[in-house]
Amino acid sequence: MSSTSVPRPKLRKITHSKYIDVFGAVLILGVCLYRNFHETIYYNGGIQFGIPFSELGDYIAKGAFPLGFLSIAGAMFSLLSTRLMVRQQNIGNVIWIFTTINSGTIDYLLGNTSAILTYPITFGLALLSTKKWYGGERIKKADTLYFALSALAFVVSYSLVYLGFYLFPSATNVISPFFKHSIAIIFGISLIGNVGIAFKYEESFFVWFIYNIMQLLKNALQGNLANVVKYVFYMGNAILTYFDWSINGDVKKEEFSKNAT
Repeated sequence: MSSTSVPRPKLRKITHSKYIDVFGAVLILGVCLYRNFHETIYYNGGIQFGIPFSELGDYIAKGAFPLGFLSIAGAMFSLLSTRLMVRQQNIGNVIWIFTTINSGTIDYLLGNTSAILTYPITFGLALLSTKKWYGGERIKKADTLYFALSALAFVVSYSLVYLGFYLFPSATNVISPFFKHSIAIIFGISLIGNVGIAFKYEESFFVWFIYNIMQLLKNALQGNLANVVKYVFYMGNAILTYFDWSINGDVKKEEFSKNAT
């Protein structure tokens, strides 16, 4: 059996294309370098930005932690994790576990104290996803469980976001109810996307498409062109995968063997 056994083989071929992998890697690396992530260190108990590359070695020798390089590595491995999950390869979930730890640590060091509330949830979902995919989870359409979990995701997101504002009031000056709702809604959508991935619902990547639209709009309003470009890529990746999962379904063992060569 070959990839032509699926209803839309060209769609699967494009979605799984290694050219997309390479383009995404170059794009994400370019965005990170453009935003000078590599110039960020954690030194003497605080974050320092704008450290010239020529001086990084001296700072590291003095005990500085190269936070920016860790951030770049996390972004690259996050892309790798996503692209492997697009191909329905469980190693993508395993990488997701470690990128969650990496991202949570970086966010906390950058001052997002609420990370200790939100990232454990994502970490748990990454573990669940790895376990379920290992057990042979198959793509399926949204059912009653999916909608129940989606509702629960918003309950959790609002609870944790408002708990974070209550527990760590000094960490933010946000007082706008609209902004608080925006944070809770975006976090809730990400939880729905992650839950969907774990249970392999075909709607999962459409949810990520919506999430990326919201992130694109936020960054566009902030004038962050580099991130706008990044989220355009992730939007394209998400919508392609949504149609591939919906139309072509599960990847066959023969396709895994072909992709490995």
